[in-house]
Amino acid sequence: MDADVLIIGAGPAGSVAGRMLRRLGHKVVILESQRFPRFSIGESLLPQCMPFLEAADMLDAVGAENFQFKNGAAFSHAGKLTEFDFRQKFTPGWGTTFQVPRARFDQVLADSAEESGVCIHYQHNIVAADFGTPGQARLSGVDAEGASRDWTARLVLDASGFGRVLPRLLDLETPSSLPARQALFTHIEDRIGTPDYDRNKILIAIHPDRHEIWYWLIPFSNGRSSLGVVVPQGFLDGRDGTPLEILRGLALEEPRLAELLIHSRFDSPANTIGGYSANVSRLSGAGFALLGNAGEFLDPVFSSGVTIALKSAALAVPLADRQLRGQSVDWHTDYELALRKGIEVFRAYVEAWYDGRFQRVIFDQCRLDSVKAMVSSILAGYAWDETNPMTQRCGKRITAIAEICPPL
Repeated sequence: MDADVLIIGAGPAGSVAGRMLRRLGHKVVILESQRFPRFSIGESLLPQCMPFLEAADMLDAVGAENFQFKNGAAFSHAGKLTEFDFRQKFTPGWGTTFQVPRARFDQVLADSAEESGVCIHYQHNIVAADFGTPGQARLSGVDAEGASRDWTARLVLDASGFGRVLPRLLDLETPSSLPARQALFTHIEDRIGTPDYDRNKILIAIHPDRHEIWYWLIPFSNGRSSLGVVVPQGFLDGRDGTPLEILRGLALEEPRLAELLIHSRFDSPANTIGGYSANVSRLSGAGFALLGNAGEFLDPVFSSGVTIALKSAALAVPLADRQLRGQSVDWHTDYELALRKGIEVFRAYVEAWYDGRFQRVIFDQCRLDSVKAMVSSILAGYAWDETNPMTQRCGKRITAIAEICPPL
């Protein structure tokens, strides 16, 4: 066999899982469809990511990059501003993290995986998968020169992100329960000189007239920022101008962003992605497991993508290790159900964000103090903390709090 474990994708989930498995003594090969460095959105990490990077012995490499320090999130709507400091959260553990240009961040993780002995083949597309022989998975790929090759391993982990390789090849995709939305985004030279602006926090702003439209502003340590807007699918159809002009126009409709971006240089083209929410019928099967976005992606509003990806790697690695050593593993209970506990918490908050309930909770300054630390834990990514009351019966709990909050 070519490896004990084949991993599809060298993004955060694939690189972290690969390094952890290699340190456990397993031969790991990663097959990545692109050439790194490459652009990716999802630049604002959550503190819950930090213990996973620490467990993979990648934290020093990430820290050496001098990425933008992050300690919380700020929310803006119609002139109102509220902030959450993740260091003042309910759940023990990391309260700070980084905001990262993903091209560099992902490269650092992939390089760390290679340094540990993981072999990464870039520009290698998987076109077929066969799990018919117990204990021997087979992937068929095509490299950058068009040459075909089959790869065999005892186990495959799909960390292909939005490529969702195995869900497509094995017909595992199912419709998302979330409505289709579209994101328009770019990187700018922000030139923000506003005295009260805190670069240590992501800014999430809500459109003054349509609460289902929201923006992100993620500052980097080099004076640039990621700027994006999320709108209902079809909202941008028929609008005049280039994508960058449309994004800039929409951003200037929000008072806080209009103030902050007055001197900014919109010097990079804008990109768009739509229909990104995805689900699958199952997260594992005979010979494979799906990590991170390859299995499910909710929404970018709470920056949960990388957190879920790293959590999935942290759950999958010990199970893979046990399976490779001939021990019995219950992937459904110990991986899928365990991972989905946190995903469903995030889902409840995403749904409550778009219908306005959670937005009311966020901006209620009078009654929020008693639950702010619990909410801060959710925003910091600790969705798997079952001791936090705000992770239990989430929908009903959010509704109960929202009912006593004033409307936006």
